[in-house]
Amino acid sequence: MTSDEACLGAFQAELSYIHRTLQRLGTSPSETEDLAQEVFLALRKCWTEYDPGRPLRPYLFGIAFRIAAAHRRKRNREVPFEIVEVTDPHPGPDDALQTKQARAQVLAALETIPLPRRAVLVMHDLDDISVQDVASVLGIPRFTAYSRLRKARRELETALRRLAKARTQ
Repeated sequence: MTSDEACLGAFQAELSYIHRTLQRLGTSPSETEDLAQEVFLALRKCWTEYDPGRPLRPYLFGIAFRIAAAHRRKRNREVPFEIVEVTDPHPGPDDALQTKQARAQVLAALETIPLPRRAVLVMHDLDDISVQDVASVLGIPRFTAYSRLRKARRELETALRRLAKARTQ
């Protein structure tokens, strides 16, 4: 198996993880596919530097985080215009609806957390990556990662309460 085939295989195996990670980092569903392709291009470019003895997901998260942050900076420089997000108009079973609503609520709450803290929260709490690995991937001191995690958890809790209260009113 060549290096390119190994890279493509690893990317295909983790594609759904990359999509979830990009959404958790605040990219809209219409942008996720393009950004996932950028993740692949970046992965292919630095595949020779990847140590296969280490887990792939933290490495991919680091790439996705940097691409999402660069995209956010670019988007903030552009003149905004309204984009209509089209959702599936067909209702599914009740369980699927509740899951979708809960996911949307969590994503909306995550959107309120600044990106540096959100990245630590997503990697540690949602992707089960150790704080030491989170700090290493993001290039920050370990205690900074702990601090960001603590603050992000509080911000997420506050945002979820506020969203739940808004739904009941």
